[in-house]
Amino acid sequence: MPDQLKTFFDRSVVERIATMLRAAHPSFPRQRFLAEATEGLETHELLGRARHIMRAMHRALPADFEGAAGILLRSLGPEREGADSQGMDVFIYLPHTMYVAEHGLGHFETSMRAHYELTKRFTAEFSIRPFLERHPRETLERLSQWAKDPNVHVRRLVSEGSRPRLPWASRLRAFQEDPRPVLELLELLKDDPELYVRRSVANNLNDIGKDHPDVLVDTCARWKQGASPERLWIIRHALRSAVKRGDTRALSVLGFSGGGALEVTASFQSKRVRIGESIKMALSVTNRSETRQQAIVDFAVHFIKSNGSASPKVFKGGKVDLLPGASCTLEKTISFAAMTTRKHYAGTHRVEALVNGRASDLGSFTVVG
Repeated sequence: MPDQLKTFFDRSVVERIATMLRAAHPSFPRQRFLAEATEGLETHELLGRARHIMRAMHRALPADFEGAAGILLRSLGPEREGADSQGMDVFIYLPHTMYVAEHGLGHFETSMRAHYELTKRFTAEFSIRPFLERHPRETLERLSQWAKDPNVHVRRLVSEGSRPRLPWASRLRAFQEDPRPVLELLELLKDDPELYVRRSVANNLNDIGKDHPDVLVDTCARWKQGASPERLWIIRHALRSAVKRGDTRALSVLGFSGGGALEVTASFQSKRVRIGESIKMALSVTNRSETRQQAIVDFAVHFIKSNGSASPKVFKGGKVDLLPGASCTLEKTISFAAMTTRKHYAGTHRVEALVNGRASDLGSFTVVG
């Protein structure tokens, strides 16, 4: 985690929160809150620091949630203007959203009012999720209403908060099993005027496709009928993981099918590469047919694992549109430098071309220690 994120919650931010709460509630115990919220704060990462502050906040606020939530809402600063990011500063409200998620489940209406106001200043995409799990019918009804809200941040919350696989958040297992309630929300947002919302819709669909690939493709195929350029962008973005997997139905929705007449060969800068170095590959694509060929050409490198088996990783090549007899070249550099996400092992690495999802062998190279 970048230091800017990790260290955002320092004493100065705690002091700002204390000042805001004291202004909203003159009897707020500012000094006790400061002492408890800053003690041991530096030992935590970002989320741990926010939770540490939230717990100190809980001890300092009135015991009843209704009264405490009222103070929190009165302490809020101005709403964000438009969809533009305001950097890290909005994270000051992360402890507030955590407070609602942890202590507001038994107070539905008050918590919904808090989500509504907080998401206009930061985001309630994390704090709304426990309510979708504990009160699914009521929360889905409220999100359906918010899909028509004039505020762009409220509309985005409808999609982002219901993502089954939202990063940094626990998964919504019920929606992973049955995404239909989420799809009903996305139907309301698929033609939203703001890219900020449409991007969230696409990301939500992409999440759904990881558990239900056919549902994703069926939805995108249906949405494509009479689609505006803005909705077509959602479809392309939503299908990106399916395309990378070589899903032929997803590629067909995007207008890429066939491609069997394309000949793909590969040349390697070297047939041997040491761990810590890089290897360059060039893919030559030639249309051997008498008709125009359009395709997405990617390639997969089968990386050697610690147990000697191989696991493929797909790298993006590019879109090709070739007239009969025409050729083009796609180039890629594969790094074998040490990284946190993958450890490299010596051995023969096989390479495949993926032409509209169909694999063909391109040869191999050897990695040495």
